[in-house]
Amino acid sequence: MIVLYFITIFLFLFLCTLLSLVILVQESKSLGLGASFGGDAGESLFGTSTATILKKFTAYLGAVFVIACVLLSIWSSSMGKVETIEPPQIEDLQGHG
Repeated sequence: MIVLYFITIFLFLFLCTLLSLVILVQESKSLGLGASFGGDAGESLFGTSTATILKKFTAYLGAVFVIACVLLSIWSSSMGKVETIEPPQIEDLQGHG
């Protein structure tokens, strides 16, 4: 179970990296990092409708990111709980009679 948890953490970190890169590639009003790929505001790295596709892809990745955060939070909090055995009560230790 712990191996599956760490694999999930690794995939979550990959998702974080991918989301960061997709956000940085998008063109902003001041061109941002998109200008680094050799284009002005009229040109796009992947074609003419890249801005729309990247916005949708970013929205989907953002939704997956939020869902993954919640699930990993619930999973890690449940892993931290240790099943405890209740100690015997004082009345149980005293003999009746």
